[in-house]
Amino acid sequence: MRKVLEYSFVVLALFVGRSAFAQDDKTKKDAQTAAAEAAKLLAETPETVVAPPKPVYWTNTLKTTLNFAQTSFTSWAAGGNNNYTLNSIIRGDANWAKGKKYWNNHLEFDYGFLYSQDKPILQKNVDRTFLTSTWGYKVKEKLNYTANFTFLNQASNGWNYPTPAVEADEEPTPKQWRDARILKSGFFSPAYVTLGLGVAWVPNKWLTVNFAPLTGSTTIVGNEKLRKNYGMARKSKYEDTDEFPDKKDDAGVYFITGNYYKPATFALGAQLTTNVKFQINNKFDVNSNLILFSNYLKNPQNFRVNWDNTIQWRLSKLFSLNLTTNLIYDDTILIVDEKFPNGHKTVQLKEFMQFGFTYSFTNKK
Repeated sequence: MRKVLEYSFVVLALFVGRSAFAQDDKTKKDAQTAAAEAAKLLAETPETVVAPPKPVYWTNTLKTTLNFAQTSFTSWAAGGNNNYTLNSIIRGDANWAKGKKYWNNHLEFDYGFLYSQDKPILQKNVDRTFLTSTWGYKVKEKLNYTANFTFLNQASNGWNYPTPAVEADEEPTPKQWRDARILKSGFFSPAYVTLGLGVAWVPNKWLTVNFAPLTGSTTIVGNEKLRKNYGMARKSKYEDTDEFPDKKDDAGVYFITGNYYKPATFALGAQLTTNVKFQINNKFDVNSNLILFSNYLKNPQNFRVNWDNTIQWRLSKLFSLNLTTNLIYDDTILIVDEKFPNGHKTVQLKEFMQFGFTYSFTNKK
Protein backbone atom coordinates (compact mmCIF):
# COMPACT_ATOMS: atom_id res chain seq x y z
CA MET A 1 0.00 0.00 0.00
CA ARG A 2 2.83 2.31 0.88
CA LYS A 3 4.47 1.76 -2.54
CA VAL A 4 1.17 2.46 -4.29
CA LEU A 5 0.89 5.84 -2.54
CA GLU A 6 4.49 6.75 -3.39
CA TYR A 7 3.90 5.89 -7.00
CA SER A 8 0.71 7.97 -7.08
CA PHE A 9 2.55 11.02 -5.68
CA VAL A 10 5.26 10.71 -8.31
CA VAL A 11 2.68 10.52 -11.13
CA LEU A 12 0.82 13.57 -9.73
CA ALA A 13 4.03 15.58 -9.46
CA LEU A 14 4.98 14.76 -13.06
CA PHE A 15 1.54 15.78 -14.26
CA VAL A 16 1.56 19.12 -12.38
CA GLY A 17 5.08 19.91 -13.58
CA ARG A 18 4.20 19.19 -17.17
CA SER A 19 1.10 21.36 -16.90
CA ALA A 20 3.18 24.19 -15.43
CA PHE A 21 5.74 23.96 -18.23
CA ALA A 22 2.96 23.97 -20.75
CA GLN A 23 1.35 26.98 -19.05
CA ASP A 24 4.72 28.81 -19.04
CA ASP A 25 5.13 28.18 -22.74
CA LYS A 26 1.67 29.52 -23.46
CA THR A 27 2.19 32.61 -21.32
CA LYS A 28 5.51 33.24 -23.01
CA LYS A 29 3.95 32.95 -26.43
CA ASP A 30 1.10 35.29 -25.42
CA ALA A 31 3.58 37.85 -24.09
CA GLN A 32 5.65 37.65 -27.27
CA THR A 33 2.54 38.16 -29.38
CA ALA A 34 1.41 41.16 -27.30
CA ALA A 35 4.88 42.73 -27.51
CA ALA A 36 4.96 42.32 -31.28
CA GLU A 37 1.53 43.90 -31.64
CA ALA A 38 2.56 46.82 -29.39
CA ALA A 39 5.74 47.38 -31.39
CA LYS A 40 3.74 47.36 -34.61
CA LEU A 41 1.23 49.85 -33.17
CA LEU A 42 4.04 52.09 -31.90
CA ALA A 43 5.74 52.07 -35.29
CA GLU A 44 2.49 53.06 -37.01
CA THR A 45 1.80 55.95 -34.55
CA PRO A 46 3.03 59.31 -35.91
CA GLU A 47 5.85 60.90 -33.89
CA THR A 48 4.77 63.76 -31.62
CA VAL A 49 6.92 66.85 -32.18
CA VAL A 50 7.20 69.20 -29.18
CA ALA A 51 7.34 72.80 -30.42
CA PRO A 52 10.05 74.94 -28.82
CA PRO A 53 8.83 77.83 -26.65
CA LYS A 54 8.02 80.98 -28.57
CA PRO A 55 10.75 83.59 -28.06
CA VAL A 56 9.78 86.70 -26.08
CA TYR A 57 11.51 89.85 -27.25
CA TRP A 58 9.61 92.46 -25.22
CA THR A 59 9.94 93.29 -21.53
CA ASN A 60 7.33 95.74 -20.22
CA THR A 61 6.93 97.41 -16.83
CA LEU A 62 4.54 100.09 -15.57
CA LYS A 63 4.76 101.74 -12.16
CA THR A 64 2.01 104.06 -10.92
CA THR A 65 2.13 106.23 -7.81
CA LEU A 66 -0.60 108.40 -6.32
CA ASN A 67 0.44 110.84 -3.58
CA PHE A 68 -1.89 112.80 -1.30
CA ALA A 69 -0.92 115.25 1.42
CA GLN A 70 -3.10 117.37 3.69
CA THR A 71 -2.29 119.95 6.38
CA SER A 72 -4.92 121.46 8.64
CA PHE A 73 -4.68 124.14 11.37
CA THR A 74 -7.28 124.88 14.05
CA SER A 75 -6.58 127.62 16.61
CA TRP A 76 -2.88 127.13 15.92
CA ALA A 77 -0.88 129.87 17.66
CA ALA A 78 2.06 129.68 15.23
CA GLY A 79 -0.27 130.22 12.28
CA GLY A 80 -0.47 128.42 8.96
CA ASN A 81 -2.77 127.75 6.04
CA ASN A 82 -4.79 124.64 5.40
CA ASN A 83 -3.61 122.99 2.19
CA TYR A 84 -4.04 119.85 0.11
CA THR A 85 -1.92 118.31 -2.63
CA LEU A 86 -2.60 115.45 -5.02
CA ASN A 87 0.11 114.22 -7.38
CA SER A 88 0.32 111.29 -9.78
CA ILE A 89 3.51 109.67 -11.09
CA ILE A 90 3.70 107.19 -13.96
CA ARG A 91 6.89 105.39 -14.99
CA GLY A 92 6.71 103.02 -17.96
CA ASP A 93 9.30 100.93 -19.82
CA ALA A 94 8.93 98.94 -23.02
CA ASN A 95 12.18 97.26 -24.07
CA TRP A 96 12.82 95.00 -27.06
CA ALA A 97 15.95 92.90 -27.66
CA LYS A 98 16.87 90.38 -30.33
CA GLY A 99 20.42 89.24 -30.92
CA LYS A 100 22.69 92.28 -31.01
CA LYS A 101 19.84 94.73 -31.61
CA TYR A 102 17.74 96.41 -28.94
CA TRP A 103 15.15 99.16 -28.59
CA ASN A 104 14.57 100.72 -25.16
CA ASN A 105 11.67 103.09 -24.43
CA HIS A 106 11.07 104.97 -21.17
CA LEU A 107 8.17 107.30 -20.29
CA GLU A 108 7.77 109.59 -17.28
CA PHE A 109 4.56 111.48 -16.59
CA ASP A 110 4.11 113.62 -13.46
CA TYR A 111 1.05 115.75 -12.81
CA GLY A 112 -0.44 117.24 -9.66
CA PHE A 113 -2.44 120.00 -7.98
CA LEU A 114 -2.18 122.16 -4.89
CA TYR A 115 -4.94 123.95 -3.01
CA SER A 116 -4.01 126.36 -0.22
CA GLN A 117 -6.27 128.45 1.99
CA ASP A 118 -4.22 131.60 1.44
CA LYS A 119 -4.73 131.30 -2.36
CA PRO A 120 -8.24 129.83 -2.72
CA ILE A 121 -7.78 128.55 -6.26
CA LEU A 122 -6.58 125.24 -7.66
CA GLN A 123 -2.90 125.51 -8.66
CA LYS A 124 -0.79 123.15 -10.72
CA ASN A 125 2.35 122.18 -8.83
CA VAL A 126 3.77 119.32 -10.93
CA ASP A 127 3.55 118.86 -14.71
CA ARG A 128 6.17 117.00 -16.72
CA THR A 129 6.15 114.61 -19.66
CA PHE A 130 9.46 113.00 -20.62
CA LEU A 131 9.96 110.31 -23.27
CA THR A 132 13.22 108.74 -24.35
CA SER A 133 13.67 106.06 -27.02
CA THR A 134 16.99 104.44 -27.89
CA TRP A 135 17.76 102.09 -30.76
CA GLY A 136 21.05 100.26 -30.33
CA TYR A 137 23.34 97.70 -31.91
CA LYS A 138 25.93 95.87 -29.82
CA VAL A 139 29.41 96.24 -31.27
CA LYS A 140 31.28 94.82 -28.31
CA GLU A 141 30.33 93.55 -24.90
CA LYS A 142 30.20 97.06 -23.39
CA LEU A 143 29.96 99.28 -26.48
CA ASN A 144 26.92 99.96 -28.67
CA TYR A 145 26.03 102.14 -31.64
CA THR A 146 22.92 104.18 -30.75
CA ALA A 147 20.24 106.46 -32.13
CA ASN A 148 18.54 108.33 -29.27
CA PHE A 149 15.28 110.32 -29.32
CA THR A 150 14.04 112.47 -26.41
CA PHE A 151 10.90 114.55 -25.91
CA LEU A 152 10.18 116.91 -22.99
CA ASN A 153 6.90 118.82 -22.54
CA GLN A 154 4.12 119.75 -20.11
CA ALA A 155 0.40 119.06 -20.39
CA SER A 156 -1.15 122.40 -19.36
CA ASN A 157 -0.43 126.04 -18.50
CA GLY A 158 1.83 126.94 -15.60
CA TRP A 159 1.51 130.23 -13.67
CA ASN A 160 3.16 132.48 -11.12
CA TYR A 161 0.80 133.95 -8.53
CA PRO A 162 1.79 137.46 -7.37
CA THR A 163 -0.43 138.93 -4.66
CA PRO A 164 -3.31 140.92 -6.25
CA ALA A 165 -3.64 144.62 -5.47
CA VAL A 166 -6.69 145.06 -3.21
CA GLU A 167 -7.99 147.59 -0.74
CA ALA A 168 -6.48 147.62 2.74
CA ASP A 169 -7.75 144.92 5.09
CA GLU A 170 -9.42 143.07 2.20
CA GLU A 171 -8.65 139.54 1.12
CA PRO A 172 -8.25 138.88 -2.63
CA THR A 173 -11.07 136.89 -4.15
CA PRO A 174 -10.43 133.75 -6.23
CA LYS A 175 -11.20 135.79 -9.36
CA GLN A 176 -8.62 138.41 -8.38
CA TRP A 177 -6.02 135.69 -7.85
CA ARG A 178 -6.75 134.25 -11.29
CA ASP A 179 -6.66 137.68 -12.95
CA ALA A 180 -3.29 138.51 -11.37
CA ARG A 181 -1.51 135.29 -12.24
CA ILE A 182 1.36 135.39 -14.74
CA LEU A 183 1.70 132.78 -17.46
CA LYS A 184 5.03 130.90 -17.33
CA SER A 185 4.58 127.87 -19.57
CA GLY A 186 2.04 125.85 -21.51
CA PHE A 187 1.45 122.87 -23.74
CA PHE A 188 4.32 122.85 -26.26
CA SER A 189 5.51 126.09 -24.69
CA PRO A 190 8.23 125.05 -24.43
CA ALA A 191 8.75 121.54 -25.76
CA TYR A 192 12.17 120.05 -26.50
CA VAL A 193 12.80 117.40 -29.17
CA THR A 194 16.25 115.90 -29.78
CA LEU A 195 17.61 113.16 -32.03
CA GLY A 196 21.22 112.08 -31.70
CA LEU A 197 23.54 109.50 -33.28
CA GLY A 198 26.44 108.19 -31.26
CA VAL A 199 27.81 105.43 -29.07
CA ALA A 200 26.85 104.07 -25.66
CA TRP A 201 29.21 102.68 -23.04
CA VAL A 202 27.53 100.19 -20.69
CA PRO A 203 30.13 98.96 -18.17
CA ASN A 204 27.55 97.30 -15.88
CA LYS A 205 23.83 96.97 -15.20
CA TRP A 206 23.44 100.26 -13.34
CA LEU A 207 25.39 102.75 -15.48
CA THR A 208 24.92 103.87 -19.09
CA VAL A 209 26.88 106.68 -20.73
CA ASN A 210 25.75 107.80 -24.20
CA PHE A 211 27.72 110.30 -26.30
CA ALA A 212 26.07 111.61 -29.46
CA PRO A 213 28.42 113.98 -31.36
CA LEU A 214 25.75 114.48 -34.02
CA THR A 215 22.59 115.71 -32.30
CA GLY A 216 19.79 117.87 -33.62
CA SER A 217 17.70 119.71 -31.01
CA THR A 218 14.50 121.66 -31.62
CA THR A 219 12.88 123.96 -29.07
CA ILE A 220 9.19 124.69 -29.73
CA VAL A 221 7.20 127.54 -28.15
CA GLY A 222 3.65 127.62 -29.48
CA ASN A 223 2.40 130.50 -27.30
CA GLU A 224 3.51 133.82 -28.82
CA LYS A 225 3.67 135.62 -25.46
CA LEU A 226 6.29 133.19 -24.18
CA ARG A 227 8.60 133.05 -27.21
CA LYS A 228 11.01 135.81 -26.16
CA ASN A 229 11.33 134.37 -22.65
CA TYR A 230 12.39 131.01 -24.08
CA GLY A 231 15.05 132.41 -26.42
CA MET A 232 13.25 132.20 -29.74
CA ALA A 233 14.93 134.09 -32.60
CA ARG A 234 13.23 137.02 -34.28
CA LYS A 235 11.58 136.59 -37.64
CA SER A 236 13.56 138.17 -40.47
CA LYS A 237 11.03 140.97 -41.13
CA TYR A 238 11.09 141.97 -37.43
CA GLU A 239 14.85 141.95 -36.89
CA ASP A 240 15.05 145.75 -36.52
CA THR A 241 14.43 146.22 -32.79
CA ASP A 242 14.22 150.01 -33.13
CA GLU A 243 11.39 149.75 -35.61
CA PHE A 244 9.77 146.80 -33.85
CA PRO A 245 10.49 147.16 -30.12
CA ASP A 246 9.15 144.69 -27.60
CA LYS A 247 6.00 145.77 -25.80
CA LYS A 248 4.44 144.50 -22.60
CA ASP A 249 0.93 144.31 -21.26
CA ASP A 250 -0.41 146.28 -18.31
CA ALA A 251 1.18 143.87 -15.86
CA GLY A 252 4.57 144.77 -17.27
CA VAL A 253 5.48 141.15 -17.82
CA TYR A 254 3.79 139.61 -20.87
CA PHE A 255 5.43 140.27 -24.21
CA ILE A 256 2.48 141.15 -26.43
CA THR A 257 4.70 141.33 -29.51
CA GLY A 258 5.44 137.63 -29.49
CA ASN A 259 4.55 137.37 -33.14
CA TYR A 260 7.93 139.03 -33.81
CA TYR A 261 9.55 135.72 -32.80
CA LYS A 262 9.78 132.34 -34.47
CA PRO A 263 7.78 129.45 -32.98
CA ALA A 264 10.79 127.10 -33.01
CA THR A 265 14.57 127.12 -33.13
CA PHE A 266 16.93 124.39 -34.29
CA ALA A 267 20.34 123.65 -32.83
CA LEU A 268 23.01 121.24 -34.06
CA GLY A 269 25.45 120.02 -31.46
CA ALA A 270 26.69 117.23 -29.22
CA GLN A 271 24.85 115.57 -26.36
CA LEU A 272 26.15 113.57 -23.41
CA THR A 273 23.66 111.49 -21.42
CA THR A 274 24.47 109.65 -18.20
CA ASN A 275 21.93 107.35 -16.56
CA VAL A 276 22.41 105.69 -13.17
CA LYS A 277 19.78 103.19 -12.05
CA PHE A 278 20.07 100.68 -9.20
CA GLN A 279 18.37 99.14 -6.17
CA ILE A 280 19.49 98.93 -2.54
CA ASN A 281 18.22 95.98 -0.49
CA ASN A 282 15.11 95.74 -2.70
CA LYS A 283 13.80 98.77 -0.77
CA PHE A 284 15.41 101.81 -2.41
CA ASP A 285 15.15 102.58 -6.12
CA VAL A 286 17.57 105.27 -7.30
CA ASN A 287 17.43 106.78 -10.80
CA SER A 288 19.58 109.72 -11.91
CA ASN A 289 19.58 111.06 -15.47
CA LEU A 290 21.93 113.87 -16.57
CA ILE A 291 21.78 115.41 -20.06
CA LEU A 292 24.33 117.95 -21.31
CA PHE A 293 23.88 119.59 -24.71
CA SER A 294 26.31 121.91 -26.52
CA ASN A 295 25.16 123.91 -29.54
CA TYR A 296 27.81 123.99 -32.29
CA LEU A 297 26.05 126.92 -33.98
CA LYS A 298 25.88 129.36 -31.03
CA ASN A 299 27.91 129.62 -27.83
CA PRO A 300 29.07 125.98 -27.75
CA GLN A 301 30.78 126.59 -24.40
CA ASN A 302 27.38 127.18 -22.73
CA PHE A 303 25.89 123.78 -21.95
CA ARG A 304 22.17 123.20 -21.63
CA VAL A 305 21.70 121.10 -18.51
CA ASN A 306 18.81 118.79 -17.54
CA TRP A 307 19.38 116.71 -14.39
CA ASP A 308 16.57 114.56 -13.00
CA ASN A 309 16.76 112.44 -9.85
CA THR A 310 14.22 110.06 -8.36
CA ILE A 311 14.56 108.12 -5.11
CA GLN A 312 11.78 105.75 -4.04
CA TRP A 313 11.72 104.05 -0.64
CA ARG A 314 9.29 101.13 -0.68
CA LEU A 315 7.79 100.97 2.80
CA SER A 316 5.55 98.04 1.85
CA LYS A 317 4.16 96.36 -1.24
CA LEU A 318 1.71 99.19 -1.88
CA PHE A 319 3.15 102.27 -0.17
CA SER A 320 6.31 104.28 -0.74
CA LEU A 321 8.12 107.52 0.05
CA ASN A 322 9.22 109.41 -3.08
CA LEU A 323 11.79 112.18 -3.57
CA THR A 324 12.10 113.84 -6.99
CA THR A 325 14.33 116.72 -8.10
CA ASN A 326 14.55 118.41 -11.52
CA LEU A 327 17.34 120.88 -12.34
CA ILE A 328 17.49 122.92 -15.56
CA TYR A 329 19.94 125.48 -16.85
CA ASP A 330 19.53 127.03 -20.29
CA ASP A 331 21.16 130.37 -21.09
CA THR A 332 18.49 131.08 -23.72
CA ILE A 333 15.67 131.07 -21.13
CA LEU A 334 14.80 134.31 -19.33
CA ILE A 335 13.19 133.93 -15.90
CA VAL A 336 10.76 136.82 -15.38
CA ASP A 337 9.72 137.81 -11.85
CA GLU A 338 9.01 140.93 -9.81
CA LYS A 339 12.73 141.54 -9.21
CA PHE A 340 13.70 141.01 -12.86
CA PRO A 341 10.76 142.19 -15.01
CA ASN A 342 12.90 141.94 -18.15
CA GLY A 343 14.06 138.45 -17.28
CA HIS A 344 17.38 136.97 -16.21
CA LYS A 345 19.33 133.73 -16.67
CA THR A 346 19.54 131.41 -13.70
CA VAL A 347 19.36 127.79 -12.54
CA GLN A 348 15.86 126.33 -12.27
CA LEU A 349 15.25 123.77 -9.52
CA LYS A 350 12.14 121.83 -8.56
CA GLU A 351 11.92 119.36 -5.66
CA PHE A 352 9.11 117.47 -3.99
CA MET A 353 8.92 114.63 -1.49
CA GLN A 354 5.72 112.73 -0.87
CA PHE A 355 4.25 109.58 0.61
CA GLY A 356 1.82 107.67 -1.55
CA PHE A 357 0.23 104.55 -3.01
CA THR A 358 2.36 102.65 -5.54
CA TYR A 359 1.48 99.71 -7.79
CA SER A 360 3.57 98.05 -10.48
CA PHE A 361 2.64 95.98 -13.53
CA THR A 362 5.44 93.81 -14.92
CA ASN A 363 5.74 91.53 -17.95
CA LYS A 364 9.18 89.96 -17.85
CA LYS A 365 10.85 87.46 -20.16
